[in-house]
Amino acid sequence: MNLAVKLKDSHRSHRLPAESLSHGAEALQVAGARASAGVPLARALECAAALAGLLLLSPLGLLISAVIRAEDGGPVFYGHTRVGRNFAPFRLWKFRTMIPGADRLGGPVTLAGDPRVTRVGRFLRRHKLDELPQLLNVVCGDMGLVGPRPESERYVRLFRTQYAQILEHRPGITDPAALAFRNEEELLVGENAERIYQEQILPRKLALSAAYLENRTPLSDLKIVGRTLLRIFLPPLPAGSPALHADSDSHAISPAASPQPAAGGPSGRGLEGGSAS
Repeated sequence: MNLAVKLKDSHRSHRLPAESLSHGAEALQVAGARASAGVPLARALECAAALAGLLLLSPLGLLISAVIRAEDGGPVFYGHTRVGRNFAPFRLWKFRTMIPGADRLGGPVTLAGDPRVTRVGRFLRRHKLDELPQLLNVVCGDMGLVGPRPESERYVRLFRTQYAQILEHRPGITDPAALAFRNEEELLVGENAERIYQEQILPRKLALSAAYLENRTPLSDLKIVGRTLLRIFLPPLPAGSPALHADSDSHAISPAASPQPAAGGPSGRGLEGGSAS
């Protein structure tokens, strides 16, 4: 009898009060709600920032559109299919910077000093103003303000292992790789331009993007946006500049130290995408 009483008392002593269980359940629900709301909240803020940018920059956008149209009468915008989050394709938009029909007048690579780039287009590319329409991509949810730059399918196939990790995140308008290779077009020189991009530049960009995503924070994203705005309004650094080299090591592009493309992959760099694409 005494043993039964002791067992019963022991069982009661190990039971948690109902009130404690209730508070614990509520705490878990609150934590789960906050975790699930984090991404939508960040997305809402990002979308609001993109809409504000479109509104504030609309006079500049109208001016750019008018100048592009007046120069040669061609279309204002250029759209190209890129691979987005979880390998979903989407249409990326830019202000057109090359003459109409440029794909029929030369190779697929946009070289340094490419004659197919218009006079207006050269200015837009130098100051990255051709990227402004991508704020629409941000509003539509295809891109974020900060994230790895989206690539065309041919390059994603070449580096599918690396992109399987990178494309767990939404691509963006800017990131450390885009800043590091701000003058990428100046590196694409001569007949080996495609090979330079495929074997040296793109692997380095992938490494920079992957490293950033591993330690990404909201504060670091704000810093990237700030640096990008500074780069838009400051004069572009010349290729090989020590300041650019020190900032991001963009010219330390050693194929041996970077991921290599799969054998037998396709080649060819998409038009309108040579610089910071």
